[in-house]
Amino acid sequence: MLCVSEKICIFAAEMPLIMKGIVLHSVVPVRAEASETSEQLTQLLFCETVDILEENPRWIRIQNDTDGQTGWVDFKMLTKLSDLESELVSNADKSARVKMPMAYAVSENNGQTLPLTAGTCLPNYADGRFEILGVGFRIDPSMVAEKPIELTQDNMMQVVRFFLNIPYLWGGKNAMGMDCSGFTQIIHSLFGHQLLRNASEQVMQGMPVESLKNAHAGDVAFFDHEDGKISHVGLLLDSERIIHCSGRVKVEKIDESGIYSIEQGGTYTHHLVTIRRY
Repeated sequence: MLCVSEKICIFAAEMPLIMKGIVLHSVVPVRAEASETSEQLTQLLFCETVDILEENPRWIRIQNDTDGQTGWVDFKMLTKLSDLESELVSNADKSARVKMPMAYAVSENNGQTLPLTAGTCLPNYADGRFEILGVGFRIDPSMVAEKPIELTQDNMMQVVRFFLNIPYLWGGKNAMGMDCSGFTQIIHSLFGHQLLRNASEQVMQGMPVESLKNAHAGDVAFFDHEDGKISHVGLLLDSERIIHCSGRVKVEKIDESGIYSIEQGGTYTHHLVTIRRY
């Protein structure tokens, strides 16, 4: 008869090990199905790591370690990690992030440049240099937030002004295209807050704010469709202004009814449901 410890050992031996992967490209699309023509659900940024859930000859189904999102990526755009590499990446200091919409890193191996978008973490960063899997990169320190930025109105304004007019892209979370929740996720990552990926998930995080008059810069406002489902999200700059991605990243008026759009003929375009603070 097996003792408890023996049973545990046998069970552990039979459990399949989860293989890890890492993104070493600037941005990688994550699709609903294993096809180039399938819907883009989200994106992975440089140095994001994933669990590998399933594989076929051309596609890998993953789960993002950062926000739990799943989907399919082209196998050529993901690098598998050994157990040792996975441990090294996991233990790396990832407090530094790109704070501008776009920055360029230069590889110390071959001198090639790598474009990096806002929110990208820079492992083991110090004095304009970071390193991943033994490869060092140089980057302009003015493009980097070495640690989470203090969330004040002045700091929020300084950060978001560079994101104005980034175009809307379904599933996007980079400087060439973002959706509404991708925008809020990336901006809050610079202030040390890990938001989930979609508006319907982000609304479950944080603490409720009673009303706009109690709102602070950085609070997140949520909006719904006629069916009552959360469908849009934006960042409050104060009790009267919101910055959000709808067509493009822009600043508009907001009141207790919702977003009031002057450029769309002075109409309410989104109905306010709730406000959350992280």
